[in-house]
Amino acid sequence: MNSRWTSRGARTTRRQTLAALAALTAGGAVGIAGVTGIAGCGAGHARGAAAEPARASEPGAAEPFTSAAGDKRALLLQIMAHPDDDLYFMNPDAEQVLRSGVPVVCVYVTAGEARGINHQAGTPIPHADKAAYSASRHQGLRQAYAQMMGLNQFAPWQRSVLRLPGGVTAETNTLVGGARSARLIFLNIAMLSDGGARIPALWNTPGTVMRTLLATGSPVAHPSSYGHQTLVDVLAGIMDRYRPTLIHTLDPDPDFQVHDVLHPKDNDQPGCSDHRDHTPVALFTWKAIAQWVATATQRDQRAPRFTTTAFRGYYNQRWPHNLPPAVLAQKARAIKSYGGAPDWDCGNAAGCGDYSQGGVRPLRNRKGWIRSTHYRYPASLPAPTTDAQGRLAAYGVLGAQAVRWRETGPGSGRFGAPQGLGGGPLAPALAAVRDSAGRQVLFALRFAALAGQGAGDLREIVVLEQRRPDGPFRAWTGLGTPETDPEHGRRVGCPAAVATPDGRVHLFVRTADKGLATRVRDAKGHWGPWQRLGGAEIQDGLTALLDAEGQVHVLAPGRDTVHHWAQEWAGGPVALRPPSGLPRPGGDQLGAAVAPDGTLALIYRTPTATVPAVHGETTLTVRHFEGYGPIAAHTVAEPSGRREAKTLLLVGRDLGGEVQVQYGTGPDAKPLRSPGHLTPVGAPALLADDGHQGVCVVGLSPDATPWIWRPRPTSRA
Repeated sequence: MNSRWTSRGARTTRRQTLAALAALTAGGAVGIAGVTGIAGCGAGHARGAAAEPARASEPGAAEPFTSAAGDKRALLLQIMAHPDDDLYFMNPDAEQVLRSGVPVVCVYVTAGEARGINHQAGTPIPHADKAAYSASRHQGLRQAYAQMMGLNQFAPWQRSVLRLPGGVTAETNTLVGGARSARLIFLNIAMLSDGGARIPALWNTPGTVMRTLLATGSPVAHPSSYGHQTLVDVLAGIMDRYRPTLIHTLDPDPDFQVHDVLHPKDNDQPGCSDHRDHTPVALFTWKAIAQWVATATQRDQRAPRFTTTAFRGYYNQRWPHNLPPAVLAQKARAIKSYGGAPDWDCGNAAGCGDYSQGGVRPLRNRKGWIRSTHYRYPASLPAPTTDAQGRLAAYGVLGAQAVRWRETGPGSGRFGAPQGLGGGPLAPALAAVRDSAGRQVLFALRFAALAGQGAGDLREIVVLEQRRPDGPFRAWTGLGTPETDPEHGRRVGCPAAVATPDGRVHLFVRTADKGLATRVRDAKGHWGPWQRLGGAEIQDGLTALLDAEGQVHVLAPGRDTVHHWAQEWAGGPVALRPPSGLPRPGGDQLGAAVAPDGTLALIYRTPTATVPAVHGETTLTVRHFEGYGPIAAHTVAEPSGRREAKTLLLVGRDLGGEVQVQYGTGPDAKPLRSPGHLTPVGAPALLADDGHQGVCVVGLSPDATPWIWRPRPTSRA
């Protein structure tokens, strides 16, 4: 392998927490002075809106969440802009959760009527009929969800009217098949409402009112009107009614995107890699989440227990595809059912699907949306470590704030109730490191301001540090972002961090221009300024680690190859290395570890690949580790039990989305499947050491409770 990869030589009260959340959700109360945005990209901003960002709440000793033990109720709530956003961007995750027996509730904010033309290629173009096209897309969704539940795609659904806050009504469809159930809720706000109003204006322009479209054959008899707060109240009310433990949403802060001859705009909004409706619907969802948490906590004296996953949208068109053929085929089956065809006998007079998406057309579409599933906040959660008593501890984001779970006893394999650490509202990504003094340091990405209606949006990186090892935490501290323009600050990526033996802590984030930036805490606890480290066109999902000589390395997947920053010597500056020349990554976070020979080993899949390869002194294909998504890696003792013998341990998801591990990468090594068919939310995390804990895999279930798996190899890898 090329030598550039080798080594060279005070607590808050509940009232204070609620006050912080209330400040966030107060209509029009949060903004930014003198914001300069990019016209047409995202929800936009109004100049001159001024307000103080809400402060992050401080950590407390209370356990404000539903107990982690004894309450296994789970429900997935998905909130989309259009019919089919879930099928294109949230699958295969949504289907895997549904098939595991978790009830699913889907909310579609717009009617999806577009121009009202439901056209199948090769046939005459029909007359526009927006009401019928909306109804046909609803039927397509019923077909798709019946198919994903393992039922006949024309299974009959129960259709009724749902009364929601603000006096609005919506159509709801329910289907139950054995242990599986799905509910579809159609708010049906017209994509183009009276006076030319669209969803971005509903988010950003004060006084905007939009009307719903009555789909053909809907049981809803009268249209409803939506203002900004109406939609927030409706979404928060749905959350409170169904009490989800997992929420799927779209990307609130899509990447900036150049549109030119080489990068046609296609369906993007100007300047961003996503649809103009996706962004405000995601922002409405996050604002509703904060409102629900505040009101439910005040009423129930405990916060609702849930976790959140945000999915990229048209971003999929711009980056390498990451789904292997088997997973892609599963995703395509659901979209084929959704697309339908005019000659299907579905029993719906308005139409039997969205005909432009039928058959193999999504697979042939050059935009390739179907071929990827990308998380907006890629990270392995919870982040595991051990405490002074030898118990496993894990840090994550629950109810939009940081939490810590602790094992009930060393090696018990069970976590106790979560301890709330505040900091919210946080994106579902957390980096956790322990400094050289043994103190835990947590980093998160925070929605510092989220108001709409012409006010500003702010994101910031925040840090939580222990006063002493295994001791209490200090207050959350805002570290800002490397961007001076708040509109660029919204595009900052998830934090990654590494602690060095000299007492420093290095923090890294992806910048709005898709390069790398860092901020370093010195051995005395003082944070230096943000510094840009160069680079460009990297995806989010950074991997930071130390090599065998204590030097810092940062790795990121790019459009072309693996991008690499590193120290030349321990304690030196982190700098961009020359192009690695490694194969193009498939777009997921890279696995990396110090190999048994002391060099760095990278583990990842190339675009659409089923098995990964290990890139070290040589490149080795891992023949049996079939799956998709990111891979975590660590060097551990070989299953033979000889302490001097080391091997790589891999952790990831198999083709069905369940967790698997593999000791070793040789031709005879084979993966171990998780007990109980564990389906994680996002990527599982790995903790491996030579102590009595051994190897631990930690993940979060759709019921928002963490699990522990200590895999035991059955034979030498």
